Amino acid sequence: MKTPVDRFRFRPYQRPAAGWGALRSVAHAWLDSRQPFKNLRAMLQTNQNGGFDCPGCAWGEAPKEGRIRFCENGAKAVNWEASGRGVDREFFASNALPDLLAQDDYWLEYQGRLTEPMVYDGSSNFYRPISWEDAFTLIADALKQLASPDQAAFYTSGRASNEAAFLYQLFARSYGTNNLPDCSNMCHEASGVALKASIGTGKGTVTYEDFDKAEAIFVIGQNPGTNHPRMLEPLSEAVARGAQVLVFNPLRERGLERFQAPQNALQMLTGGELAMNTDYFRPSLGGDMAVIRGIAKFLFQWQDEAEQAGEAGPLDLAFIQEHCADYEAYRAVVEATSWDEIVSYSGLALDELERAAHIYSRSKATIICWAMGITQHRHSVATIQEITNLQLLRGQVGRPGAGLCPVRGHSNVQGDRTMGIDDNPSAPFLDALEKRFEMPMPRDAGVNVVKAIEAMLEGRIQVFIGLGGNFAQATPDTERTHSALRNCDLTVQISTKLNRSHLVTGKRALILPCLGRTDIDMQTSGAQAVTVEDSFSMVHASFGQLKPLSKEMRSEPAIIAGIAQATLGERPVAWLHLVEEYGRIRELVADVIPGFEDFNRKLETPGGFYLQNSAGLRQWKTENGKANFVSHTLPAPLPQAVLDKIGKEGARKADLVLQTLRSHDQYNTTVYGLNDRYRGVTGNRRVLFAHKDDIHRLGFADRQLVDIVSLWSDDVDRRVQGFTLIEFDIPKGQAAAYYPEANPLVPLESYGIGSFTPTSKYIAIRLEPSSAPQRIV
Repeated sequence: MKTPVDRFRFRPYQRPAAGWGALRSVAHAWLDSRQPFKNLRAMLQTNQNGGFDCPGCAWGEAPKEGRIRFCENGAKAVNWEASGRGVDREFFASNALPDLLAQDDYWLEYQGRLTEPMVYDGSSNFYRPISWEDAFTLIADALKQLASPDQAAFYTSGRASNEAAFLYQLFARSYGTNNLPDCSNMCHEASGVALKASIGTGKGTVTYEDFDKAEAIFVIGQNPGTNHPRMLEPLSEAVARGAQVLVFNPLRERGLERFQAPQNALQMLTGGELAMNTDYFRPSLGGDMAVIRGIAKFLFQWQDEAEQAGEAGPLDLAFIQEHCADYEAYRAVVEATSWDEIVSYSGLALDELERAAHIYSRSKATIICWAMGITQHRHSVATIQEITNLQLLRGQVGRPGAGLCPVRGHSNVQGDRTMGIDDNPSAPFLDALEKRFEMPMPRDAGVNVVKAIEAMLEGRIQVFIGLGGNFAQATPDTERTHSALRNCDLTVQISTKLNRSHLVTGKRALILPCLGRTDIDMQTSGAQAVTVEDSFSMVHASFGQLKPLSKEMRSEPAIIAGIAQATLGERPVAWLHLVEEYGRIRELVADVIPGFEDFNRKLETPGGFYLQNSAGLRQWKTENGKANFVSHTLPAPLPQAVLDKIGKEGARKADLVLQTLRSHDQYNTTVYGLNDRYRGVTGNRRVLFAHKDDIHRLGFADRQLVDIVSLWSDDVDRRVQGFTLIEFDIPKGQAAAYYPEANPLVPLESYGIGSFTPTSKYIAIRLEPSSAPQRIV
């Protein structure tokens, strides 16, 4: 079999996003699933009333009936999950762990769905079958033998349903710990931390309908063409109706430039396309806070000029007076920031900043969207609070067509947090649990992802249970993370498909195969629906459509209930009784979580129901009852200790600053293929995008193999080997590589201030010739 490098090609992509390229990609995924006709029927039920929620991203649904509601990546997610291939006992009997570890992530998941529980006991290099009852007993015995409940960690992926998440957190807390790290710790944790302090809620304030009313939309640090393709339609529609759509992204991403709607027959037949933006700005990595600071500084300048002329000016002073606190302190910080500093940090020219400010000042309804290009920096919390400050200056929160829009990643990552998947839960939430279940809940903060890895390395966590996801690959500092997992006594993975987390095991390990979003979930009372919450706080039901590949698969709620029953008996609930009918779980949710009163009845509404956002009503659930201007000086993107080390005399300075990103054939750690259509890459994921001048400046050549070494204040050698340099349209001084291949370069200690989110968008690196340098033609 050829290796990815043998098939490598690079050819810049000239066509618009989506269009015929998307249809061909969907057709390939459909035919490759080994059950194409079943999957076609299922795909037509994606995101429809009575159908299932897409297992991909968390973008919401347009309030339009009778339309196909899946995008290219959603179709890939459905066909990838609904594979006719299976991984069973014969597979594990013929594939030793060392051999499986040698395969890449794409090969592992391509093998298909996990079909029966498996156990690894350390006596050989092979997994073997185990019954569900024995698996539950093994977990329960391990948990009961721990000296403290805090020696266990309960990780959650954003794919888990509300019902599964609520049971999971209830089990962990009834067991005695708040150790509930989850995937949001690695993506939008900064959004929650920042927004709670500023406006009293960690969620965005806009609805889908607001995009139809916006006069301006700012898209910052986000690539919707690959990560949230259903967002392309409202953005292109906004441009077409005359709204201003401003993009801030160092890379020129095709999904932010041109779009061809696959559902528009005229566009498809004539080769028509729509513009995706009215302005495209390319700031420095980590320079977005300075960009927003520059816009705010112009607003204050123009406000002064307007007042001197006896005019109103761009600021909404009435809103600020009635709703906000600490305005004067923020204004003082902005005015003390020099233009030289703003221009230097932002990477934009002064006239670019002024143009963006003029557009912002004229818009009466502005939405600001962001994603991981903002949240995975050292100063992410400060940047998001700067964005919030800007919106408060013009009263752009709690107004139709305006607001704050963190675009979440996985399909229910926001819902999981709503259900209590949180290592540091609020006192009111714990109070509600105690009242409903009549037992004390742990009050000490638990561990997030970074702290969980540290605790496993130090032996303070001995049992790791993963509800979905691929912890071994999604996390930073890969070699240390793998060591942390191997240091555990027991690792448990509740999963749909084979991935590297099943191969990087504790001394003992379990694989527990679960149903996916596409599978019919049959329990004692009949087929069950689960629920999810999208980025716009809409909660709706999801009904699986396909017969499971194996009778040995169990639903996530059923697996959690089985573990809980074996560990706690019927304390504080009859776990197995709850999963006979998921409506019983939802009744508990309704008793505990505000907004879910009459949960089961609300689900009868077509399209689900909206969880009212307090800030959207201009009700500020902050300590002072106000929307807060939070002031920060413009920070350095790296800690001073690192800057001192890489800049000291005699030491080699950083060659480039690296950001990690996804390919177009990928969702999170799930790799659907080895191509990246929009960036022109075929057959290889170990590539490094860099400006041609930087490649030549450093003494390398296009297509040369290099090793990448990250620079940090410690003496750990963090490197990845054999990456192909590609001359690319990227700002000088910057580089980009795919996640998770570049995760070994992210130091565990390099995380956001206040969020603990790994700084995957700002890694100081140097390049070295590969140990086997060669040119790839």
